[in-house]
Amino acid sequence: MADTPVPILMYHSVATAPNDATRALSVAPEAFAEQMALIGDLGLTPVTTAGLAARWRSGRPLPARPVLITFDDGYEGVHRHALPVLSRHGFPATLFVSTGWLRGAHDTGGGLDTMLDWPQVRDLAAAGVEIGGHSHSHPQLDQLDDAPLRTELSRCTEIVADELGTRPVSFAYPYGYSSRRVREAVRADGYTQALAVGNALARRRQGPYALQRVTVRRGTGVEEFERLLQGRAIARTFARDRALTKGYALVRRSRQVRRKAIRSRV
Repeated sequence: MADTPVPILMYHSVATAPNDATRALSVAPEAFAEQMALIGDLGLTPVTTAGLAARWRSGRPLPARPVLITFDDGYEGVHRHALPVLSRHGFPATLFVSTGWLRGAHDTGGGLDTMLDWPQVRDLAAAGVEIGGHSHSHPQLDQLDDAPLRTELSRCTEIVADELGTRPVSFAYPYGYSSRRVREAVRADGYTQALAVGNALARRRQGPYALQRVTVRRGTGVEEFERLLQGRAIARTFARDRALTKGYALVRRSRQVRRKAIRSRV
């Protein structure tokens, strides 16, 4: 089976006037509309995260020129600005929600800007947007001990299932951080696929719990966006991001080693 590379686009906020906390990863509504129009003009076929993973598992062929449109966290602009554009094009998408950040009964605070409420999430689901898990309070999951890790996953899963009547099957790691232990916990909680970041095209050989995405930011112009869709110059575009990620990964691994050493002495 050919290991066809698939662009998985990672969005966060879609907003006219984002705050400082979300500005870099926020996309203007006009830019989002232009990007979706380009996807249509290029003849790409948007699919959901669950749909892509199911085809890869079954061995069924992928649709012509597949692409995934994903949103992390659960910002209100996904409903206000992105949904009308997606509906106009008939594009499915996947929204990964941090359940403790959404407005309503389960809100524990921490949202970086105005967040969705549950009626809006239900609207999105009814319009063909897959709702996936993104933890409850958006921590760095690989920095948690086993018990709080399981709680972060199970609370998110249970709340989404209770609110929507359907258990989520796709997950996205907060900040893109995972480890073998985190991936095993995500699988044990019933998720059948999960997305990281990586800023590379997704491939079947990455495995269902480590599929990579490319980041769409406020500064992503239409020419750069087209290059991302085509898989051209991605390494150069995100070279600085990758260098910072590698450096921070070393810091985080050293923290994990220290924590394990401390626990072993207790």
